[in-house]
Amino acid sequence: MARILGVDIPRNKAMRIALTYIYGLGPTLAKDVLTKSGVEYERNSNEITEEEVRTIRTVIEEGYTVEGDLRRELGLNIKRLKDMGCYRGYRHRRGLPVRGQRTHTNARTRKGKAVAIAGKKSIKAMKG
Repeated sequence: MARILGVDIPRNKAMRIALTYIYGLGPTLAKDVLTKSGVEYERNSNEITEEEVRTIRTVIEEGYTVEGDLRRELGLNIKRLKDMGCYRGYRHRRGLPVRGQRTHTNARTRKGKAVAIAGKKSIKAMKG
């Protein structure tokens, strides 16, 4: 099992798929990295040599922001928005959707599990 930038590359997968396990590398960037390093896309991750792993690692380190650096950069960007007090920072702070999605219904991924309102059924019973 190869280790690239602190991530264990999964065994018995095509390299174009295996590289997507690195945070910040999707299918397109994985293909670009393999092209620049001269490794075939469909080559199995079990068959890859140490030298090929080394070339892939250097291509990623030189040309792309991935893993810890990318996470840190995104975290600092969100912190900057929060400190600025802008609308997007406010939405991040409150744990609400940031990009204009509706919150009347849905938005459960951001808002968390729905909390029942106490006494709501008794009010309906009194009206009906």
